[in-house]
Amino acid sequence: MAVHGKEPESLVQGEDWVGRDISREIHSSVAFVDVDMTDAVDEGATFTDCTFRDVRFNASAHANAAFVNCTFQRCSFFEASFVGCKFVGSRFERCTFALLHVSGGDWSFVGLAGADLRRADFTDVRMREVDLTGVRGEGTTLRQVELVGAWLDGANFAGADLRGSDLTTIDPTVVRLRGAVILWDQAVQLAGAMGLDVRAPSD
Repeated sequence: MAVHGKEPESLVQGEDWVGRDISREIHSSVAFVDVDMTDAVDEGATFTDCTFRDVRFNASAHANAAFVNCTFQRCSFFEASFVGCKFVGSRFERCTFALLHVSGGDWSFVGLAGADLRRADFTDVRMREVDLTGVRGEGTTLRQVELVGAWLDGANFAGADLRGSDLTTIDPTVVRLRGAVILWDQAVQLAGAMGLDVRAPSD
């Protein structure tokens, strides 16, 4: 159960953390297996090099917390909220994200390949070099998101709200964008990515 090649040093398994206040707790190299964190409250907790397997984060609320270089496997994030949280270097595998709300924070270098984000909401989040390969994002919200260097091949953002996000690395030939909501300056970015020569009306 190694996280990015590092073996956990301790195990928390089958515990009931429903409604628990985990604020400012510090965990490093811990494997959390079949733990119920539904309705947990978290202000400033830190998890480093941890594994979360079959953990339920449903309706939990996290603010200014850090999950650095962690692995999440088959976890549920139904109606979970993460405000100003740091997930740098973490990876998600076969997790569910219905009604997940993310506001602010840093999700750079995160692995979300193949994730179903159709009912998730990301606003004002830094997601540099995030792996969104093959993501299902139809109708999702990715507003004011920094996507510099993001991996987006095969992603589907049809009907998504992408207003204010950095689309400079999106290749419209490999990312589905039909019906997506964007701003004028983003339209110019995408046109340039398609090799079009965009000019002002007076030119």
